[in-house]
Amino acid sequence: MRHLNAHRKLGRTSEHRMSMLRNLATSLINARDERIITTVPKAKELRPFVERVITLARRAGALTGDDAAAQSLHLRRQAAGFFHAGNRQQAASTGRRGQERAPRTAGVAALKRLFDELGKRYAERPGGYTRIIRLGRRDGDNAELAVIELVDNPREREAADSKKAKSAAGKKKSAKAGGRAETSSAQSAKKKETGGGRRSKKTESTAAEQETE
Repeated sequence: MRHLNAHRKLGRTSEHRMSMLRNLATSLINARDERIITTVPKAKELRPFVERVITLARRAGALTGDDAAAQSLHLRRQAAGFFHAGNRQQAASTGRRGQERAPRTAGVAALKRLFDELGKRYAERPGGYTRIIRLGRRDGDNAELAVIELVDNPREREAADSKKAKSAAGKKKSAKAGGRAETSSAQSAKKKETGGGRRSKKTESTAAEQETE
């Protein structure tokens, strides 16, 4: 029976597995394209891990009331447990003169981006923040690879905007073509009513000359 066996071991101890998921989540959130390539089992384990922390950011953005700031801080501290902590040497080097401040880790930057940007982006989306796309098998160990990415990423928004612009341009062209067709049909109708244009004028002039003769 599989009771209490909900997750994959991935051939690692609990500490190693949690550290790996934190690193993968940090890489996914800080990635420029908001996508990373990994194996399929790791991607399937990373999906609920990342979506849980994005839900915390969504809840922080929807808070209202007098204690909203305190609740937001509480949610931010909960989300910080999904990433590696900041640089421990930063506090020690802060008070020393002539020494540069130690940089913060990528986990701190991921947490900041999560609450400043991603929580607002997915405010109206009740789950399903990631997508897994299989890529085939890797040379060497024959492991199955996959891309895990955040939905509504900048590439998708640019593609949607360009598609909308193209559709709007196509509608404008069709409207112009319809207007030209209407004007040409109206002009042809007027010519028919007046008697056919230059040819009719020539026939009228020849008839008038014959009458005078």
